[in-house]
Amino acid sequence: MKKKIHAALKALSAASVVLSLAALPAAGSFAASAAVQKAPLKSVKTSGATRASKAPKASAHAAKRTVRKTVVRVEPPSMSLGQLAGLHATEDALDLKSSVALVVDQDTDEVLFSKNSSAVLPIASITKLMTALVVTEAGLALDEVLTVTPEDAAVRAGSRSQLRAGARLTRGEMLHLALMASENRAAYLLGRTYPGGMSEFVAAMNGKAQSLGMHATRYVEPTGLSSDNQSSAHDLALLVRAASQHPLLRELSTSPEAVVPVGRQQVQFRNTNGLVRNPEWDIGLQKTGYIAAAGRCLVMQTQLAGRQLIMVLLDSAGKYSRIGDAERIRTWLSRQSLSRVLPVLDASVSFQPR
Repeated sequence: MKKKIHAALKALSAASVVLSLAALPAAGSFAASAAVQKAPLKSVKTSGATRASKAPKASAHAAKRTVRKTVVRVEPPSMSLGQLAGLHATEDALDLKSSVALVVDQDTDEVLFSKNSSAVLPIASITKLMTALVVTEAGLALDEVLTVTPEDAAVRAGSRSQLRAGARLTRGEMLHLALMASENRAAYLLGRTYPGGMSEFVAAMNGKAQSLGMHATRYVEPTGLSSDNQSSAHDLALLVRAASQHPLLRELSTSPEAVVPVGRQQVQFRNTNGLVRNPEWDIGLQKTGYIAAAGRCLVMQTQLAGRQLIMVLLDSAGKYSRIGDAERIRTWLSRQSLSRVLPVLDASVSFQPR
């Protein structure tokens, strides 16, 4: 499995280079994902030629109409590392769209469902859960006002970001936006303002992972934008269990929305996980994530079927499929007597720090 994933990572990197070169524009501006090229003009004779013959000295040129032809070249969608490694070919009893899944009883460590739970993959913004844990346990002042610098504002914002250079929010507000709205610039700023700077923060992230037994995990930055931030479902379940011990992280990650002052405006931010607004779910902690290399990801601590459960879904292959997979698991658990649950795919799986 490690050899396949390593080979897939190399293939992904090569594919990224090719796509990057293909996307470079001739005039120096960024190219759109679907490039449109205009073909040379072509004269086409039309029925207007009869009318043209009646016009004085108009000749046949007035009877010609030029037509622009366009050729649309569409780039193929990027594949996740899990897809390249063939993990989506793994079948499971629930027909999940996520290539990796793990459901664990938080109190007893009993594994209720497992699918490729030891596979090490990019984790996207699930990274921010470790970012928040390190900031919280460092005891940094949450009421300290932090200013977004041009360095912070240069961080890719995802769909969009209201945190432009010069914006001033408290560390607590930045923590809230990083967890709830998955704000990349807020997460980056939290790392940059850590004592000792970014390098010390990343070292603290990796140190915390090791102390939790997350030995298959590696962090290189605090946002999750890098595909080099990697972990397994087993390790992320350990992270969720540790983070859920902090009431602040539970509260901030599950709030449906928040309005914060950004400059002279009051800006509304919404939770990236729509399940927190669903009354059928009782979610204690959550985090979503997405980059192309990771697919759609979701981790949660939730109360289901009378148990406190940890749920990890990685590398889901559709915009809404991770939510659909979570619903499948909830329905399945609700229908089962938990003493007679469906067998896990990997009977050797145990949820214990390694």
